[in-house]
Amino acid sequence: MSSKQITVPRYLKIAVDISARIASGDIIEGEKLKGRSVLSTEYNVSPETIRRAMSILSDKNVVHVVAGSGIVVSSKAGAIQFLNNFKDDESVTEMRLQLSQMFEKSKSMNEEINLLTNQIIDMYKNKRSDLILPIEIQLLPQSHAIGQSIGKLEVWHNTGATIIGIIQEENIIISPGPYYEFSINDKVLIVGDENVIERFNAFINGMK
Repeated sequence: MSSKQITVPRYLKIAVDISARIASGDIIEGEKLKGRSVLSTEYNVSPETIRRAMSILSDKNVVHVVAGSGIVVSSKAGAIQFLNNFKDDESVTEMRLQLSQMFEKSKSMNEEINLLTNQIIDMYKNKRSDLILPIEIQLLPQSHAIGQSIGKLEVWHNTGATIIGIIQEENIIISPGPYYEFSINDKVLIVGDENVIERFNAFINGMK
């Protein structure tokens, strides 16, 4: 038997984890999964990794994409069948353990990000009295930024605004990274002076 460790792709680990949650009833049939951007933040991976995981589950009829709505769980039986494709339960357990470790690392990173975010806000407090609180900007349905990442749009370079959070329905994403892709109804929390706020709003909600 080879002593080499088999490395399972991260997107496959995520597909297994989501399938296991569906099979256990933690996620039920007909339930809408969180958006790619939210899942990428939770799993600490890029949206492309989440897309590949969802593509596998879609091919296995575990989930399906509903136009204008998102990704919906279609079959608990399909999730169970997908899990059964692995030779033994230990493979699934080991991968879920690795994911749990990933979550712990992500949690630690988020705590550091929160600390840095508070430091940024405190810095602005000391500089200007009108920058005490972040400003919330609602993305309009026609915004050209929808589906685009922060990095690709070069938000800071184009507006000077510092994005410290995204409010997405009931979820709050603290300090989203450059891979975060804007979604319809996102509310963007930024800090900056009045000119920066105006530039950001015009840039993010303008038609291009």
